[in-house]
Amino acid sequence: MEKFDICVHFLLAKALQRVNQVSKSKLASYGVTPVQFALLRRLWEKDGQFGYALAEQLLMDSATITGIIDRLEQNGFIERRVDPNDRRNKLVFLTEKGRSMEVLLCEKMDDMNKEVMSDFDVEEIQQFKKILFEIGISNTNKGV
Repeated sequence: MEKFDICVHFLLAKALQRVNQVSKSKLASYGVTPVQFALLRRLWEKDGQFGYALAEQLLMDSATITGIIDRLEQNGFIERRVDPNDRRNKLVFLTEKGRSMEVLLCEKMDDMNKEVMSDFDVEEIQQFKKILFEIGISNTNKGV
């Protein structure tokens, strides 16, 4: 049996394990996890969002996103503020600390991408990302 005949689940899990390991090593000294980085990135693109909107963008459930927001808030990266249009809701905003980390953390994640994809050319990387998108996101919208 060739090494590529292994179950897709196993291959994806091993790849994810490596990417997580490298990502965590790049971000750990800044007190941020890869999933927290993903949420911060959404706020760097558009600050002041509802938690449910962030959850939708990151394809997460409300309980998961609440925990991520709680930890980022405890670590001083974000803050919740009452929505001026509806006091029952809260918006998530970056703090100065959260804003100041954008360039540095994005550079670290760019380094991670370069490190884990160093054996591939640009065309292979684009094809790989397209395949991952189809497996993980596109098929989700089809009810698979």
